[in-house]
Order: sequence, then structure tokens, then C-alpha cells
Amino acid sequence: MKLNFDFSSKCGMVLLLLLTMVSFSYAQRTISGTVTDGETGDPLIGANILIVGTSTGTITDFDGKYSIELPADANTLRITYTGYADKEIDVATGTTFDITLDEGTALDEVVVIGYGTVKKRDITGSVASLKEEDFNKGVVISPDQLLQGRVAGVNIVNNSGQPGGQATIKVRGNNSIRSGADPLYVVDGVPLDGRTAKAGFGDFGNIENSNPLNFLNPADIASIEVLKDASSAAIYGARAANGVILITTKKALPGKLDVNLNASVGTSSILKKYDVLTGDEYRSALDQYGLSGDGGASVDAFDEILRNGTAQNYNLSIGTGSEDARVRFSVGYQDVQGIVKESGLTRYNATLNAQYKLLDDKIGVDFFVISSQTDEDIAPITTDAGFTGNLVGQALQWNPTVPLTTDGEFTTSLNNPLVGNTTINPLQFLAEYDEQASTTTILGSISPYWNITSNLQYRYRLAVNYGVGSTRGRIGQNVNIEGINPFEVAAGDQRFGLAGRFNNRLITTLHTHTLSFTPNVGSAIDLNLLAGYEYQKFDFSGSGLSARGFDKVEDGFDFGNSLSNSFNGARNVFSFADPLVELQSYFARAIVGIGDNFTVTGTVRADGSSKFGDNNKYGIFPSFAAAYNLTGLDAIKGGFFNDLRVRAGWGLTGNQEFPAGSSIDRVGLRANGGQNVENAGNPDLRWEQSATLNVGVDFAFLDYKVSGTVEYYNRTTTDLLLDPFIQEPGPPVRAWRNIEGELVNTGVEVALNVFLVENSNFSLNIGGNVAFLQNEFRDYFGPDILTGNLFGQGSSGAFVQKHINENPLNTYFLREYTGLGADGTSQFTNEGSPVLLEADPNADIIAGVTLNLASGGFNFAMNWNGAFGHQLFNNTAMSVIPIGNLGSRNIDAALIGGDVQESIANPIASSTRYLEDGDFFKLANTTLSYNFGDVGQLKNLTLSLTGQNLLIFTNYSGFDPEINTVNLRNGVPSSGIEYIPYPSARTILLGVNTSF
Repeated sequence: MKLNFDFSSKCGMVLLLLLTMVSFSYAQRTISGTVTDGETGDPLIGANILIVGTSTGTITDFDGKYSIELPADANTLRITYTGYADKEIDVATGTTFDITLDEGTALDEVVVIGYGTVKKRDITGSVASLKEEDFNKGVVISPDQLLQGRVAGVNIVNNSGQPGGQATIKVRGNNSIRSGADPLYVVDGVPLDGRTAKAGFGDFGNIENSNPLNFLNPADIASIEVLKDASSAAIYGARAANGVILITTKKALPGKLDVNLNASVGTSSILKKYDVLTGDEYRSALDQYGLSGDGGASVDAFDEILRNGTAQNYNLSIGTGSEDARVRFSVGYQDVQGIVKESGLTRYNATLNAQYKLLDDKIGVDFFVISSQTDEDIAPITTDAGFTGNLVGQALQWNPTVPLTTDGEFTTSLNNPLVGNTTINPLQFLAEYDEQASTTTILGSISPYWNITSNLQYRYRLAVNYGVGSTRGRIGQNVNIEGINPFEVAAGDQRFGLAGRFNNRLITTLHTHTLSFTPNVGSAIDLNLLAGYEYQKFDFSGSGLSARGFDKVEDGFDFGNSLSNSFNGARNVFSFADPLVELQSYFARAIVGIGDNFTVTGTVRADGSSKFGDNNKYGIFPSFAAAYNLTGLDAIKGGFFNDLRVRAGWGLTGNQEFPAGSSIDRVGLRANGGQNVENAGNPDLRWEQSATLNVGVDFAFLDYKVSGTVEYYNRTTTDLLLDPFIQEPGPPVRAWRNIEGELVNTGVEVALNVFLVENSNFSLNIGGNVAFLQNEFRDYFGPDILTGNLFGQGSSGAFVQKHINENPLNTYFLREYTGLGADGTSQFTNEGSPVLLEADPNADIIAGVTLNLASGGFNFAMNWNGAFGHQLFNNTAMSVIPIGNLGSRNIDAALIGGDVQESIANPIASSTRYLEDGDFFKLANTTLSYNFGDVGQLKNLTLSLTGQNLLIFTNYSGFDPEINTVNLRNGVPSSGIEYIPYPSARTILLGVNTSF
């Protein structure tokens, strides 16, 4: 904490110093006038008047009048008023300007939907839209981090604190019993594969994968829309059951050259530690238990593997053009050192985005290319290792009385009898382990269009997403891991060691044809029609080579450069190519506006997928929704509400995110020339299907100072996919099936935004969202579906969760712990047999709160998020630091000093003893910035100080209640289990932003 305080203090001092050093001296003139409603002529009280390019402004008085001192080199005013369209006026000549504003800002805002855009007033489904000013700030590597805590019903949980690590993203709860439950991502109209080409060092435990969105530079993103219900997402058919997230990148603005530069530097430290015994506490515990094991020192092995990470981020963009030709080019560089030594991420981005109109806008073409190179240094923190293979576990377990080095050498069982043969020195493991992954991603799209008439347009899109990943890793010969080096020199003075090289390639191609038509059918009816055809192909393949056992070499030598030098028979060569997946789709949408009050939307999509069985090649996904503006009624018009709309919709969506080739017979070739059946074909296999009912109310009052949304949804998923073993006939083999039963998610979401104060000198805006969620597995009467695998001591084959009828997914199945008996051993109900609990890891409530405060050039923003009503299982406390370690390894500090002394021989057993309340409320993001306006050639120079993960309120004893270590049992993912993950970081960041 002291480091964070010192760094924050220094940054604050620098900021204040800069503020006192900058002053402005301009020849000024006075501009005055009146701001009125363009339709009624009524004065607008409290309208904001801002001098463009500065932070100087004023507001209108009770008569709509304003007066403002204008610097000599300022020529433009921007006028804004909640509920009205913004307006900019040129004031280069003259001193009096009367201004009229037209209504419509709140409802005429353009929102991106599937294959097009609509005005906010025409949205009939559940769509959440965030612009750049709404995004989270700080060290942001992937776009999903921009959303965390910002959208009602969207729960984002990091799987790892590793820079660039993957996240679990759930839109309105769990929608599938298997993996593949992430939303569909669409970037500038291109649906993504959802996977990454990153290759893994697979010979040594499972290391959490990287986020598939890491190739996108958050600085290039203009807006993100989340399609939450079926009526808005059904246009994407068989891939939309888990929601759709639309990402729109920035485009150049016409009429001017815009050069923007932003840079930031910062430092990170660990957010929260485990409380294990110090050296002195360990000695006291040894005395209490009458044990030996005192090494005479006092060390903190966990601190030794950590560092104060650093972060650097630089982005430069250049945009220019006219109404007929616009081009924006950007480059970015990001370097993030992890808080665990030898871990981090470096990314290089370049993006080109252009739009051209030809022949008086008869034809045109839009195109973009996003290229990214990501290099990762990966720490050995696996999610499924036991005694070996996890650096965090090794550091937590290290006897704090034993030094980590002895006479300049790493302390091991060879030079210290207190270190057992199975105890691994974490510093030595860190020194001997090296894994580097490089991933190159290119996403490109070209989209020509033809305006056949003024209201009929044909558009074609060709897009390619190309990714290649290369990973090389090694473990040196001096680590006492079985199969690496058991501290016995083999015949011929050979040692073991492990090295490998692995490569993946992922290619997705897309062809989309759309025809959009907006016919003139009368002044009272607006009609927007869309029809399209789409073809997408997915190709994923890879190969790898690993080897064990090398002739003795100098320490630090990379065995990957000499794989042929390994032991004969200790080499593993593999390659794979997933069956090609093809998706052919036909879709249509009609939006009908009747008068100013009633809007109806209907969509239908037919998806044909090679993943489906021969008897179910196509799925049909329809939706219907309607919205009515109640403020158009005579009883409400001109009354309390500025906006009051009701919406209702129903639709079907699908989920085809299961492995390629699941519907056909597949065999694998063994190294000895034989083959084995990997999958039994199922010609009747079909997609999971979700039917969603959504009802919502949008409202605004007090001149749009208060606005919000209340929604109710019910989503029922049927035809659930599972691949159990079948026994007959022949040997056991996996076979994909659509099982009986349904998964029901219901919930209520509330979003509210309030402008508490809004004037020229001060503004205060508070927003919040809360979602109440329920999840239940119904009408399933087959065998129990097991998940929640545990790892480490006492965990062999153990699981703690079930999918079971009339219960939420991942319901805990555990022994009920009642305390320690007189003999110091654990006591349980039901004779020690596990029981099904009324406990699960699915949060009943997720919430977010934002605050924005502005005064002069200062702006202060903070974002809180939290989750409540769920339980987490602490596999780390159970298996890594139990009482049985005492005498050789470290233990949980909470095990000492209780009313009953726990027996050193107390067996490790999964139970409710390790089930903890997962409630938390976190100050996830805070930013203080100051806009200096124009300084010489620098426009809108802004300095900012940002903190991430500054505070957390929780009773959870682990690293972070937002971390989820995902493991699969027969392809079914766990949830809410922590097992020695890469810990979360707290970050302080100093940034600067300017344009030219």
C-alpha cells in the first residue's frame, strides 16, 4: 500500500505543479445571445455554451440568455442541451448570436445493430450502447475490459490476472451446460471465430489461454453495443444464444485533419494476498505442535516471485478527408509487465480504416485492416497441476524459515535436508522455466456498395481473419520435477529437461451480400427492409514437437534450439486439423414505424451449418418485437415524462459452439500405426435453441435529467448439447447428443442515469445498473452431470459441483463440515458423505455504479462493480496450504490459534469448510483528469491519473473473488472455483492526451 500511496502522491504533485505553471493570456471579445426551442420558441434554461477547443463555457439564464468572453483565436461555439440535438456555430464575425435547438438528442442517437444502424427511438429489443466516453479507463488490453460493470446483466469475470488473460463473459446468466457459452463478437460487421491462434506449451499442465480479443486496440474503438435479447440478436441466428457484442472502430471525421496522440505509464502491485505464516509464526507453530523444521531464517517466498509491474501505452492516430473520402490510420504500442516476475505482454497494432464515395454517392467502398502482433512472456502458473507446475503454489508452500538461496545457490534437497524431494524452490523454477508465445492476427474487410436508387442499396462484404501462433517453451535440467530431473544423474552424465515448439493457424473467411430498402409508403409509415445472404468458413490447424532428456548443457541453454539432442523415444510429435466448418445463412429484417409512436421489428434467419447432423442441416431463427411511445398519448403528452416507451419481444436464437466434426464418425491415428474412435456420429445432432421473452420500459423526465430502463426477461434453452461416453456396442466412445431437459434464466434489470447538477461551472452525474438473476436446470432425469474438478493434495478425482434437475447450474455437492472434533479432525454430517447444497457460484445480483464530476477543466470519474448472492470454493486453501504441511511446507495462518487445535494428521477432504461467501464490491476504476485546452500547437491537452482495483470489500480469503479458474470435466466447465491462479493487480497510471 505504501508504494501505491507514494506513487499517487508524486503524480498528484506533478499534476498540481503543471496546473500552476500553465496560464493563458488572450485578447478577448464578448459574445451574447439567446438559446430557444426551435419549434416552440421557448427559452432553454441552463443550456451549455462551450468554446470549442477549450474547457471554457457558460449556461443560459432563466430567459435563455447567455454571455461569454471569447479568446481572439476562438471562432466556434458548441451548444448542448439534454434532449436536444447539439449544434456548433461559427462566431468569427459579429457579437450577437441567437440560437435555436431542435429536439431529439436522446432519441435520435444512432445505435449499431446487426447489419445496420437505427435511431435509439426505433429500438424494440434489449440493446445496451456504450460510447468512448463511457468506457473504463486504465491498463485495458482487451475490449471486454471496457465494459466491466457498465452494462446491466453482463457479468465479466477474469479467469486469470495474467496480462491479456481470458475472461468468462456471461450475458444474462448461464445459457449452456458446456463450454462455448461466450457471446458472439462482431467487429465492424465481421463475426469473429471466438478462438485465438495462440499455441500452448501443452506438455506441462494447462496454462490459461489468452483473450481472443487481444488483437484489438481499445484506443481504436468508438462504441460497443450489447444485444441481450433474442429479438435484437436473432439476426445472427445459430451463434447468438449467448448474446452478441458489436464493436465499432473509429472512423475519420470529414472536413479536417485530426492527429491524436495519447500515452500513459504506470505501475502495478498485487491487489490481495493469502495470509500464510511468517517465519516467526511458523517457528511458534512448530513449537506448539512439537515438530522440527526450523531453518533459522525468515523469508517471504511469495514476495520473492512478485514485482512492481510496469505498464506503457502509446497510440497515434491520423484522420483526414472530406464527405467523399475519409481515411484514418493508427498505430499503437503496449508493454505490460505482470506483477509475477518473467511475465508480461507486448503488443503492436496498426489499423487502416477508409470510406470512399464515388459518382455522387452512387457507388462507394468501405474497407479496414486491423493488424496485431502480440508477444507474451508466460509464467508457469497452471490451472490443473498438483505438487508441481504452479509457481504461485510453490511460493505459498515454501517453508518461511528456510532461505531460498544457500551459498549463492538455490536451496534444494541437495543442500538443505529440510527441503523435501517433492518441494520445488519457486525462484529456481522461475529461473529454469521459459515460455514465450507470439500471435499475429490480421482482420481485413472490403465492402463495396451500390446505391441503385435513393432508397435501395446493395452491399457486398469480403472479410478475412487470419491468425498464426507460435509458442516455444523449456524447463531446465535443474528443477526437481518428475520427468524433468529427479536429482539423479543418468548414465552417460545425461540430464532430463523439457522443451517444445508449437504452432497454430486459424483462418476465417466471410462473404456477405445485403440489400436494404427504405421505400416511401406514406408520411405516417416508415419502412426499413433488409435481406441478405452470408457464407462463412472456419479453418483451424496446428502442430507441435516436444522432447525430454538432453545431454548436459550449460544452464540457461534453450533446448528448443536442439530438440534432436533429446533422448530417443522421449520425443512427441503431433499435428491436427479440425474439420472445416461452413456456415451458410439467409436472413431478413423489417422495421415498421407507424406514426411517431409505434415501431414493430421482425427478423428471421436460416442457418445451415456443417456442424449439424445430416438430418438437421438448417435451423430457422425468427423474432418479433414492438415498442410504443406513451408520451404520444394525449393523457401523457406534455406532462411529467420526456420519454416513456414500452417494449416487448420474443425470439429464437441458437448455439453451435461445439467442436467441429461432432456429428460425424471421427478416428484418430496413433503413433504406433493404429487408430482409435474419437467420436461416434449422430446424424440427428442439432443446435441448442433458446427462446427469449423480453419486456422493457424506457423512461426520462425532468428535461432528460433522469433517464433509465427496467427490463424483465425469460430465456429457456432446450436441445442441450453433451458428449457422454456410450458403451454399446463396442468399447466406450464419446458421442454428442441433444439431451432432455431445459435451462431457464429469468431476471430483472434496472439501469438509471441522473444528472444531479449541470451548469457551466460544475456538473455531477451518477449512473447505476443492477440485475437480479435466477438460473434453473429443469426437466432433466438422466444421470448426474458432474463438474467442478479439484486439483492438488487430497483432490485426486474429486469434484464439487453438479448439474442436477430443479437446481441452478454448478450446484455444490460437498460434505457438510460441522467443525473440528475433540481429536482435531474434521467432522461432517451424513457420515461424511457429500450432500447437495443450496449453494452455487452464480451471482443472484450483479451491479455497477458510476460517478462523473466536472468543474472547469477538471473531471473526476469512478466506477464500482459488485456481485452478490453466490459462493466460491477455495481449492487453494484446501490443497495448497493445509495443516498437514506443517513441518515441511507453509500453511494457512487461519489454521493456528483456534479454540480446538487441528490435528496435523487431519485428512484433506473437500467440504463446506472451503466454501466461502463470494460477495464483493470493488472500486474498479477511478480517473482524475484536467484539460488545459490549447497549449501552443497542442489542442485539448489533457493529463489524467487513473487507478484500477483500488479498493475491494469482501470476506473472501483468496486472491480475488472475481477470479475464476476454469477447468473441464468431460467437457463441462466449472465455475466459482479458485485454484492458485495468477493474482490480480492494483494499478496506478499517469496519462496524457492531445491532438494537433
